Amino acid sequence: MLPESVQAFIDAEIAASTADFSDLRAVYVNGTLKRSPEQSHTDGLIAVSRHVLEGVGARVDEIRAVDHDIPPGVYPDMREHGWEADAFPDLYRSLIEPADIVVLATPTWLGDQSSVTRKVVERLYGYSGEANERGQWAYYGKVGGVIVTGNEDGGKHCAAQLLYALSHIGFTIPPQADAYWNGEAGPGPSYLDDNRGAHNHWTTRNAVFAAWNMLHTARRLKDAGGIPAHGNVVANWDLANPDHPNPEYRG
Repeated sequence: MLPESVQAFIDAEIAASTADFSDLRAVYVNGTLKRSPEQSHTDGLIAVSRHVLEGVGARVDEIRAVDHDIPPGVYPDMREHGWEADAFPDLYRSLIEPADIVVLATPTWLGDQSSVTRKVVERLYGYSGEANERGQWAYYGKVGGVIVTGNEDGGKHCAAQLLYALSHIGFTIPPQADAYWNGEAGPGPSYLDDNRGAHNHWTTRNAVFAAWNMLHTARRLKDAGGIPAHGNVVANWDLANPDHPNPEYRG
């Protein structure tokens, strides 16, 4: 899909890497509105990023959220709050909780992230009140990143919202941890249309830089045992009303 010379350069950098990333896990959550097997333009840009991670031996999984029965809400299991079905707890325990890197990928609609992506953010938030093995919030020690596609404006706006959300609930955000394709100003071609996005070197460069930065940050965090657990242990700041284990749930 990428121009041959660009793909060769990316593959050469992968081959030249001397770091061991084989124990890292990553998961991409695609917020496309299209159910499988319909083509997702967002998946096209995800492929550029995941090629780097897979190329250095990291395990990579992908969730197309719209394929799963995920109700809205800010609690871990919405079946406990009136919904008959909820696939998110299983997805969280099997793919998100064990991941070192979590990438939110979204199409752009009316200059903003998709409704599916926003719902995923809210469901991730539902688990932010849990504690990890060091007594910190659940996402401490995990790396977050963002991919945005579309055929209209909004790439930086979406990335800013999503990177803030990930940071706020505990993810570590590396430098330049996002990449986007929005085409030219106004409605136009999408990422996979006529291979237009793949020939945009700016988007490809940012996707590749973000992939490497997520890998390097995850490697350092894992080797260091995560974020130091001093001053941020949940049990040491138990000031919440007992009726609201996470006071932010009051909304």
